[in-house]
Amino acid sequence: MSRSTCIAGALLGLMLSTTVFTTMGTRSMADDAKADPKLVHNVYFTLKDGSPANVQKLTDACYKYLDKHDGVVCFAAGTVVAEFDRPVNQKDFHVGLCVVFKNKAAHDVYQTHPRHIDFITENKETWATVRVFDSWAR
Repeated sequence: MSRSTCIAGALLGLMLSTTVFTTMGTRSMADDAKADPKLVHNVYFTLKDGSPANVQKLTDACYKYLDKHDGVVCFAAGTVVAEFDRPVNQKDFHVGLCVVFKNKAAHDVYQTHPRHIDFITENKETWATVRVFDSWAR
């Protein structure tokens, strides 16, 4: 076997193995269509008293009561990014919460979970407004 044939064979093998490894675990559009869509639950809290201490207290309560529920794929809570001043930026809230659930069933369990109910009970008096935006994600 010539040197060029050996190199060509090695390159072909490398390309094939790279293709196999990079496509392993990838999902097709058909797979996505069969899977339950994820539910993205965004909540924006405006406080009656938006002092830094109250904003921190609500953010801490989000992590205490709302994080680490079964079926949560992603969780984040925090304050508005004040330095973003583009016309599209909404800044009329103090604390934002984003919870991504693996499916609607996980979201439904979360909504009635005692820790979620405790969060509402302990914090609702501090809220001026609460806005909820739920959406589907693949």
